[in-house]
Amino acid sequence: MGHIVIDNISKAYRNRRRQRRAGDDPELRYGDQILVLDHIQLEFQDGEMVCILGPSGCGKSTLLKIIAGFDQPNDGRIVIDDRTVTRPGSDHIFVFQHNGLLPWMTVWENVGLGLRRMTDAQAKAERIAEYIEMVELDNFEHHYPHQLSGGMQRRAELARALAVNPELLIMDEPFSGLDFLTHMKMREEVVNMHEFIRKTTIVVTHDIDDALIMGDRIVVMSGQPSGIKLDRRLDFARPRDFQKEPALNQLRNEIFLMLGVPYAV
Repeated sequence: MGHIVIDNISKAYRNRRRQRRAGDDPELRYGDQILVLDHIQLEFQDGEMVCILGPSGCGKSTLLKIIAGFDQPNDGRIVIDDRTVTRPGSDHIFVFQHNGLLPWMTVWENVGLGLRRMTDAQAKAERIAEYIEMVELDNFEHHYPHQLSGGMQRRAELARALAVNPELLIMDEPFSGLDFLTHMKMREEVVNMHEFIRKTTIVVTHDIDDALIMGDRIVVMSGQPSGIKLDRRLDFARPRDFQKEPALNQLRNEIFLMLGVPYAV
């Protein structure tokens, strides 16, 4: 299962840069705090890949951290399969924006990191091998992170996340810092992997094309305090091509305008 409810989430942070002044907008504040997320209400179905877009600083990563249990909302709650999220857990795994592999561990050791409680050594080894093979790193299992390319490091992180069999996979800017060709290849691999395993997946990205090509659903967030400007299912067959899908290209142009860019680039 992997049914997710984002139930009326609000989040505010203390304003450290200035004291409260007369004339500050009360709609933007909880006392002396800045309201970042404003009553976010969403529901994601089991097996969906949801891509979240929005302008820089709108609270996308903050929302992901709350979903993952790394941060707590001021109001509302996150519910995964009828369980309220209060802390990080193995049923909802976060893949960070920057390389999260432990540099003193090999690919094999990194992928097996979340399986330390498995008492059956053979079953554990088979699980590690399965996911290393899934991401096509079976010839690099004894390599250390510094011996891998950026794309290979991301694939190892995906294998580590999936090896614990989470209900929810959470990815924050998964292709950040990759060169163009590696970015395209990784995007295709993530889509193919999702089609195969059908885990509920939430991806934050700043790239409109990534969101439209990858997602079963797209959510566009507004600026601070952040709300939801668009929540739409993407009923387009894969692989997707903007040139062959006029409706997809039209939606692309609409999102560019929604985010304040007057034309698609």
